Amino acid sequence: MDNKELIRQLADKLGRSREDVEKLLDAFNGIVAEKNGMLDSVAIPGFGTFEAKKKNERVITNPANGKRMLLPPRVVAGFKISNVLKGKLK
Repeated sequence: MDNKELIRQLADKLGRSREDVEKLLDAFNGIVAEKNGMLDSVAIPGFGTFEAKKKNERVITNPANGKRMLLPPRVVAGFKISNVLKGKLK
């Protein structure tokens, strides 16, 4: 399912216009991105948790030439599925 199909199905189920649903999804994405940027998580009961984790800097070795490089610290976004949804998918 692509983004257009998701918006269409949500609009049909909610009885809202596609523009309203698109604004809602854009706002949701903005909130998740903002909270994850602050290393905070966003939990949706029965669905899952969007969370960010900070990865420390580390030294890696290029296997092709053996050269060592320093990777800077970074923030990685992740999603942890809820047990309720996991049970429905089984």
